[in-house]
Amino acid sequence: MEELPAAVDVSLHNFSMRQWEQLAHFHVMRLMDSLFLWVGAMPHLRNFTVAMCSCFDSILVFTSLFGDTSDMTSTDLTQCLARKTSKQVFVNYNLSSTDNNFTLLIENRIKAEMETFLEKF
Repeated sequence: MEELPAAVDVSLHNFSMRQWEQLAHFHVMRLMDSLFLWVGAMPHLRNFTVAMCSCFDSILVFTSLFGDTSDMTSTDLTQCLARKTSKQVFVNYNLSSTDNNFTLLIENRIKAEMETFLEKF
């Protein structure tokens, strides 16, 4: 008789924030060895990036899968999370605000959520 595969460890976590009339929703999906983070106001994909640690070099490997390659917000966030979690990280950043202060608030909100709910990341 065949053995059933081990249960896949998947965790979902959602949270939101409002800042300066801008509402941002966050959806985190933690898989066995990777993490998917969607940040946005509208339910669609826009700037989708991936980053991961390399066993051959201390520099992260990252790329934009689709979207505006000149907008580095998604790429920067992906690299930061890959360093922090040591996982392969996929990020879709779907907010139109390009204000650096707003982006910093988004990053700080994610870091605070990670500290509070570490098991979800």
